[in-house]
Amino acid sequence: MKRPRANPGSTLLLSLWALVLLASMILTWTGYIERTIRVSRETNFGLVAAAMADSGAAVALHPLASPRTALLRANFGDRGYRATITGEGGKLNLNWLLTGQDPRRVSFLKEYLSSRGLTLEQTGALVDCMLDWVGPPGLAHLNGALEAADYHPPHRPFVSLDEVRLVKNSGPLTALADWRDDFTLYSQGPIDLLAAQFRVLSLLPGVGPDRARAFLQLRQGPDGIDGTEDDHVFESLPEVVEALSLTQTESTVLDGLVAIHDPTVRIRSTGWQGSVRRSLEIVTRRQGPIFLWQEL
Repeated sequence: MKRPRANPGSTLLLSLWALVLLASMILTWTGYIERTIRVSRETNFGLVAAAMADSGAAVALHPLASPRTALLRANFGDRGYRATITGEGGKLNLNWLLTGQDPRRVSFLKEYLSSRGLTLEQTGALVDCMLDWVGPPGLAHLNGALEAADYHPPHRPFVSLDEVRLVKNSGPLTALADWRDDFTLYSQGPIDLLAAQFRVLSLLPGVGPDRARAFLQLRQGPDGIDGTEDDHVFESLPEVVEALSLTQTESTVLDGLVAIHDPTVRIRSTGWQGSVRRSLEIVTRRQGPIFLWQEL
């Protein structure tokens, strides 16, 4: 019997198929190795970046650190950190404005909401619902929302700004992209004139836009930035009131509503290794409790 001869064409096709399969396996394996190296590199860089962010936060948390402390910024080749310290007291402490239903504080909150574009009706409804939220049970305000099966105000201070979204009639406020920027729950209460920004300063009784701008120019110095070497240093509240060009009568209206040197600060620290960055945010009171510590 004669042995059948192999088909040269089939052998060539099988060989080519084997080469293609081998090349595909090599490319797949190479891609896997590259992805593994990249993930490992980013993981290691991420750990270094996080450590750098922690270093910046540690410097900022030191009792003697201030926004002008040089060690808040450091570079070590392709790694480093940058931390900032800003006064939390310049924001509106929502619980402080609402609790106790002080007419001046409530009026100031309404003034702020109106400045953000809320109508008179929207402002009245939201503030009354907020007062019901923090106030005792069984005492509903005129424009507040009645309790229902799907709505039960807890009758206690806000524990998070996220809760504002749960308040009836809060939509016109929380629809603003930056609505959180001017609010806090952590300051001691009175508005810190050394930390407040234009939007809050200009609404204070007797201050107005022109006085607020002139005061900020003095407070921030020639570079127009808080927390730098050219800032004007104020030693007392009367000195700040004088810088605001307020008369004695006008300054009396601010009694109890404003202060300076609130010890509550917000720290933001960003660390990096190469192109990888890690950030964290801390709200604390100098030589006191830490209210917030979160990775961003």
